Amino acid sequence: MTETENKNKREYTKWVSCWGNATSITDRKEATYSKNLTLRYPIEIPFGGDKLRFRFSNLTGTEDVKLTKAYVALKTDFCRSLTPITFNGETTAVIQPGKELESDEVEFRVEAYDTVEVSMYFDDFTQMNAGTLITGPLSKGQYSYGDYASAETLPLDLTRHTQWFYFLNTIDVHTEEKNHALICYGDSITAQSWPDWLAIRARERGSHNVAVIRRAVSGTRILRQYDCITYQAYGLKGATRFPIEMNVEGATDVIIQHGINDIIHPVGTDVNPFRPWSDMPTLTDLQQGVEDIYVSYARKLKLNVWSGTLLPILGWRTYNEERNTLREEFNDWLRRSPLFDGCIDFDKAVRRADCPKAFAEGFDSGDHLHPSETAYKAMADCVPQELI
Repeated sequence: MTETENKNKREYTKWVSCWGNATSITDRKEATYSKNLTLRYPIEIPFGGDKLRFRFSNLTGTEDVKLTKAYVALKTDFCRSLTPITFNGETTAVIQPGKELESDEVEFRVEAYDTVEVSMYFDDFTQMNAGTLITGPLSKGQYSYGDYASAETLPLDLTRHTQWFYFLNTIDVHTEEKNHALICYGDSITAQSWPDWLAIRARERGSHNVAVIRRAVSGTRILRQYDCITYQAYGLKGATRFPIEMNVEGATDVIIQHGINDIIHPVGTDVNPFRPWSDMPTLTDLQQGVEDIYVSYARKLKLNVWSGTLLPILGWRTYNEERNTLREEFNDWLRRSPLFDGCIDFDKAVRRADCPKAFAEGFDSGDHLHPSETAYKAMADCVPQELI
């Protein structure tokens, strides 16, 4: 049977999310509006399908966002594959504040590990308040001043790279029954590279049936959130985030690696008026938060739930022995609790053997909280093979 005949024999029966980010409040800088702006994001699709659909989010915006036009195209065959993304048949759409908007289904054939480019153009003043900062080898974008959404190449002199992902929240593909999504949920550790390295690991081992969906926002906590412009970009608390971010078609499992910011943020109002000591959780608070906010909701969705241990923090600017003891006690519970289907011991994968409160040699990014790129690869490598 030829490759073409094999493709034509495939039966596409269900929708599965093949890419996704969280949506949060963007960092409040002096400039919060853009005009006459093109955004372009390359997305690697992990498995084949015959249709795509797109979710755009203005979850944390306070004003309407007018999406003037949007397109999807294959990176390797841009001009012939350029296809408008429509909404009830229209090429222009308004995303209301606090809302998400799903596109029409787009007839668009993709094969495993094709890269598509999603381009958006905003002609009018646009509040850039709904997006997420994401890093990793698969997570890069561009923006241009001017209307270049349908252009094969963005103009060099009007274009810059960005790792802020605005408005584009989720892509679904109409695909085969065997395919599924794995959700990675967390804070800045997960907003950085390990989910990308996990997706690359799946590709390199020849897996064509799992999509790694990242739902992560830097600075977020399980139990609290900030309501001041200084720290609003640290995102929504777990009880608000989780039900929204678990909207993932075809998901079977979620890895939860969250809680370190609950432990390291409080310093007292004499040091920082927004970080009172009353925010410091107990071990019971963290356990109850994970059980009530995360596990109970995930079970309603029939998801398998995997705990992820918290990484070393020795040398971090708010480090003390009490915080580290709480981290270690919480990790012990994450490893042993029968609430979970399993534990992914990220802590063990990156810590020093002779000093478990610190990163192993070469695994510290330099701030003693976030891993190095090598350590992110080690985190991806310790995820059980059964998940990818």
